[in-house]
Amino acid sequence: MKKRELQELKNKPLGELEHIVIESGEKLRALRFDLAAGKVKNVNELHQTRKRIARAKTFINQKNG
Repeated sequence: MKKRELQELKNKPLGELEHIVIESGEKLRALRFDLAAGKVKNVNELHQTRKRIARAKTFINQKNG
């Protein structure tokens, strides 16, 4: 994730960050099923999705307290 993208994520409102966490969680679930079925070509996408969820949750925690 580039510095600009990280800054944009940091400046998003709380509701949008929560929406990103939910949406990325659904994407991660689908990727895991596809991985088990042998359909995933880019395994690095799982790693990137987990990191995006973690970053969004970090910014949510920073805004809450």
